[in-house]
Amino acid sequence: MSNIAGRVREVFRGDQRVDADALIARLDAVRRFLTAVDGLLPDADLVPAHTVVERAGTRLALSRDHTVVALAGATGSGKSSLFNALAQLELSPVGVRRPTTGVTHACVWGPLEGANHLLDWIGVLPRHRFVRESALDADDETALHGLILLDLPDFDSVQRSHRLEVDRLLGLVDQVVWVVDPQKYADRVIHDSYLREFHRHREVTLVVLNQADRLPPAEVPRVLDDLRRLLDTDGLTGVPLLATTAIDPAGMVGLRNALERTVAERQAALRRLAGDVDTVVAGLDELVGSAQPAGGPDDTAVNGLNRALAGAAGVPAVTEAVERAYRHRAGAATGWPVVRGWRRLRPDPLRRLHLPGPTGDQADPAESLVAATSVPDPTAAQRSALGLAIRAVADRAAADLPAAWPGAVTSAARSRLGDLPDALDRTIAGTDLGLDRRPLWWRFVGGVQWLVTLAAVVGLGWLVLGYALRALGLPALDNPMVGQVPLPTVLLLGGLLAGLLVAALTRPVVRWAARRARARADQRLTARVAQVGDEYVLTPVRIVLGSYAQARDALRDAARR
Repeated sequence: MSNIAGRVREVFRGDQRVDADALIARLDAVRRFLTAVDGLLPDADLVPAHTVVERAGTRLALSRDHTVVALAGATGSGKSSLFNALAQLELSPVGVRRPTTGVTHACVWGPLEGANHLLDWIGVLPRHRFVRESALDADDETALHGLILLDLPDFDSVQRSHRLEVDRLLGLVDQVVWVVDPQKYADRVIHDSYLREFHRHREVTLVVLNQADRLPPAEVPRVLDDLRRLLDTDGLTGVPLLATTAIDPAGMVGLRNALERTVAERQAALRRLAGDVDTVVAGLDELVGSAQPAGGPDDTAVNGLNRALAGAAGVPAVTEAVERAYRHRAGAATGWPVVRGWRRLRPDPLRRLHLPGPTGDQADPAESLVAATSVPDPTAAQRSALGLAIRAVADRAAADLPAAWPGAVTSAARSRLGDLPDALDRTIAGTDLGLDRRPLWWRFVGGVQWLVTLAAVVGLGWLVLGYALRALGLPALDNPMVGQVPLPTVLLLGGLLAGLLVAALTRPVVRWAARRARARADQRLTARVAQVGDEYVLTPVRIVLGSYAQARDALRDAARR
């Protein structure tokens, strides 16, 4: 890609021909470039490319049997006289006191019907179209069959509309014959505003020093040498330079021969379009450069984005709620059955965030329809951190791209920023936090607690029954003894103490398991949040980078080889 500009500056020399199929392929490559960068680069930078693609498609679809040559020049250069002399008819009016051409005249060598569509596209009015009716009969005119010669308005006319018309037509014609006169051949307007701009169209440019008869014969070579020096400075090295005079047929031979060669080659239109593509590619090369696009932002930027997204999504608050919910639910499942009811009166930490409640809970149907969670909104610091992380992703991804692309990458990274809060909230609400099943050890410890509680209740009931019998004067129960302690007392005290001991032994295990549940939830939430970041931030960035790669490849194909 770094050699595109160098290749663009290379133009065909001598008899080397432009292949029509190759030119069409180059135009298709420019079209692919425009498709790849659509909406990514400023439209103002792409106008020339769009114009060339449109013009080239239209020109190639029209007659390829005609060659459109324009005579362009300043007021008084004598181009209308040349036009009439070449046509051998008085077609274009020649001014006397203030020579100026206000409208474009056209002369067609050959049937006018075959050239009408082309002239309609160029914009020459029908009343200003003429035809060399003897072109097919006269041997000296046959060589120009297919030529459409235009006499353009004067580009330095006091009428601004004349210059606008010249600028428009210069973009449409196949070849330009610049007509200068001995008095104004060095005028800065024609060199700075026109000739210099045609340096990539050298193949279809011809310069004539008209009215050479007004110079002494010895001065003509000197003026031509000076004009050649100016043309070289304009970048038009090698462009044919002729001396002409409309009043002497001998002074028209060189120009006429040049036009005959142009018509015979049938290459002017292709070479003009090839030069247009060269110009466009040279301008677009600055927008694309030679950078090898990365596949996406680096791991450091992605990790920073994931951390910022996790913070904005409230992952720390949710994981903390998971830990507390685990302890809450474990306590309700493994605690002393007598006090479990008290725990049920306390709200589950996850239910308070509108996240999945305790296992087996049936949420309120109306509540299940709530789309949003109650996770706290991100703070200003978290929103700022997310913005900085997105900017870092864009900066890292576009680090090696030309100046026109970082803005597009940044815009892509932020294109779905407004959708992120809802997407993150849905992700948090839809993530399995790992609390949907009760561990088996909860059931085991809960069963042990029920057994020791049942023993305490049996012991208590036994003791109450014995006390009641004594109070009623009935025979006392003969309680079994465990050592020196009655069995009912052992059951009551043993059940109570065993329950407290099981709860004490279970509490550190619950805390350890709650921390593990929090870590698992954090891992799952972070992974799901990272998927959101990939979809809403990284994927648009990768699309832009892919478009850059396509544009770079297309521009490489469009460059002349």
